[in-house]
Amino acid sequence: RLLDIFEPTPQTVDALMKLDLPAGVDVEIKAFGKEHAK
Repeated sequence: RLLDIFEPTPQTVDALMKLDLPAGVDVEIKAFGKEHAK
């Protein structure tokens, strides 16, 4: 699954990093400036 989160707060990023995911599931976080949100 792909989630686009626009203007995430530090609390959002922290919560995503703490997710308990099954083996073989990876989280990749890419941060972009506002010019990429269009």
